[in-house]
Amino acid sequence: MTADNQPRARVPIPRDRENDFTREAATARARFIREQTGTALEHVQRYSFDPAVTRGNVEHFLGAAQVPIGLAGPLRVDGEHARGDFYVPLATAEGTLVASYNRGMRLLHEAGGVRTTVVKDHMQRAPVFLFASAREAQRFASWLTEHFPEVAQAAESTTSSGKLLEIEQYPAARFLYTRFNYSTGDAAGQNMTGKATQAACRWIVDQYPEKIERFILSSNMDTDKKASQINMLRTRGKRVIAEATIPDALLQRVMHTSAEKLARSRLISTQGANMAGANNNGSHSANGITAMFIATGQDVANVAESSTAYAFAELLPNGDYYYALTIPSLIVGTYGGGTGLATQRECLELLDCYGAGKAQKLAEIVAATALCGDISLSAAVVAEEWVDAHDKHGRNRP
Repeated sequence: MTADNQPRARVPIPRDRENDFTREAATARARFIREQTGTALEHVQRYSFDPAVTRGNVEHFLGAAQVPIGLAGPLRVDGEHARGDFYVPLATAEGTLVASYNRGMRLLHEAGGVRTTVVKDHMQRAPVFLFASAREAQRFASWLTEHFPEVAQAAESTTSSGKLLEIEQYPAARFLYTRFNYSTGDAAGQNMTGKATQAACRWIVDQYPEKIERFILSSNMDTDKKASQINMLRTRGKRVIAEATIPDALLQRVMHTSAEKLARSRLISTQGANMAGANNNGSHSANGITAMFIATGQDVANVAESSTAYAFAELLPNGDYYYALTIPSLIVGTYGGGTGLATQRECLELLDCYGAGKAQKLAEIVAATALCGDISLSAAVVAEEWVDAHDKHGRNRP
């Protein structure tokens, strides 16, 4: 509002229509913000890369958010794609997070490492097709199954790396909801699958001999950037299982608790998670996953799905502790998106996870990291060290 209480005219953000990805364009926007708000963006304006590299990643480029990166490790992984010791970059502003994950990695390193397995890998787009009646929708469902090869050919004509694997069908009322499942190589794949599915749907509408009222490219059944039961059961992205067996004596020496206490605590907290309606009965996998996503240039909003998990713990007959974390919708890429930006690429490179052929390796490292964090936090809670650790490492007041 203006001084005389009249609505203020819209003041657009300045942009260079010829080339908006330059330091000069960013500086012009910083001056604009100072004029409009009085705020001098001294630190936002300090960055080490050419703004030109952000084309396709951001609009109205202004600067960079400098999130602190801590290093945890070594993380020992015994995976199908990731094998050996890794030093893990974690971008976070939460004190104790890196220390906690580092402690978990120390424990698991002494226990022999974390075993990891990628059991599924596909990305969806979920169009819905509308008909005049349920019977017409059912006839279309049969036709769609019969013509899968042609639909796949239409979809795959838009991409060099994506492959249509299957089309799930879910009829309801006079609609046929579908989920087009793709392999997407080393890209996370949301944009790829959107483009491919649009081409497939247009081919379907042209070729289907009866009337389709219309299709909607995304029916919300892919639940993009939202947690859902269907993705926990059917997978979105990569379904990764991380597991480890930890000797009881090692737990007592490093974590100041026992396998029996941890197993009992996990049983009780699982019931608590069920009562709360949580989509993760583990400890805090979102912390490590988010920190790795920020560091390595992933789409951070995918944490909504990627942090869902099934945690399972067991006290073994010999007294040792078995723990498994199943992450059913881990969405990561090592090519495209934000992975090529300056600091993000460096963080991927220190994990040897940048570029082609590395997406499943990164997924295994993320899952192993999440498991280490779960065990560290669980042990701190059971040993009654959690609050003291946050008081020591996590207090930063202006």
